[in-house]
Amino acid sequence: MWTELAAILAPVFLTAGLGYGWARLGRDFDIAFVSRLVVTVASPCLAFSTLTGIDLPLSALFAQAATAALAMTIFAAFGAAALRLAGVPVSRYLPALVFPNTGNMGLPLCLFAFGSEGLALAIGFTAMVMIGHYTIGMALAGGAPTLGTIARTPLIHAIALALAFLLTGTSPPAWLANTTRILGDMMIPLMLMSLGVSLASLKVGNVRRAAGLAALRLGLGVPVGLGLGWLLGLGGAAAGVVLLQCSMPSAILNYMFASRFAGPTGDIAGAVVVSTLAAMALLPGLLVLAKML
Repeated sequence: MWTELAAILAPVFLTAGLGYGWARLGRDFDIAFVSRLVVTVASPCLAFSTLTGIDLPLSALFAQAATAALAMTIFAAFGAAALRLAGVPVSRYLPALVFPNTGNMGLPLCLFAFGSEGLALAIGFTAMVMIGHYTIGMALAGGAPTLGTIARTPLIHAIALALAFLLTGTSPPAWLANTTRILGDMMIPLMLMSLGVSLASLKVGNVRRAAGLAALRLGLGVPVGLGLGWLLGLGGAAAGVVLLQCSMPSAILNYMFASRFAGPTGDIAGAVVVSTLAAMALLPGLLVLAKML
């Protein structure tokens, strides 16, 4: 068991640690450029390559997307109640509780824990979380989301194209399959290094509030992930992916939106950093539980 856990955790910790150490040494790492590269090229290619290259029922992907929507609804309901009790502005702090880091951290973990099947399922979950980010999340942060924002998201285009091939029962041409596979392969290391760089550069504001937000994010994620898996009758990789994705720390995109729309950047950055460090400490036990489902 410990050997299997090490095989899953070591790539995540070491690659993110490389990014953290790189940033702490003052080496150049253009996080804005890397983020654009991941969002516009690497993640769409990985999604397309994975979805068209694995024999997985479409119903399983749609189930993951629906489960993600249900999970975010539950996070929002309980998170809003907790924030009201704490006496802090709900709209500006709620995204840190609702939207977990299913991309930078969740996708690699699901890949290493459950292979290509886990990655494909995790992409279905992440796609719905991204839609939530650019609609409800942006609105809560103070922006003005539009359907055009979703329509211009490359990940959505890639998933739609992959679904077109899957629904027609055809395979993509070899040149397209090979190209997207090569370009998609760079996403996991770039995302993990970006996570490490972000942890090294984000400045924590109110430590007590950051710890409270982190505790709420993880405290909601684990029971909701387990509960939804049981309620929906999921098992194996499907249940494990739901648990892992629900239990991820607060997404870095929450901080980016807070910064863009003059939100409480210090507190949100703190929530991201503290929840990420706490999640990393909890990962061995979380993975054991996920593999048992």
